[in-house]
Amino acid sequence: MGLFNFNRPSDFLDAAREMADSGRPTLARLLAEEAADRTTDPTAAARIRDEFTGNSLRQGD
Repeated sequence: MGLFNFNRPSDFLDAAREMADSGRPTLARLLAEEAADRTTDPTAAARIRDEFTGNSLRQGD
């Protein structure tokens, strides 16, 4: 896994893609949800969530 600085939504999204590529779909989904939550554009947030299929794994969702 690469070294990530998690300061921007794109950082979370990059990590999510790397986790998906390495066969860790659960972690990928969680990282993608965080990226979407930090994205100010609702359309972009929806696109991020659509890219990483599956139900939310967060408590309370």
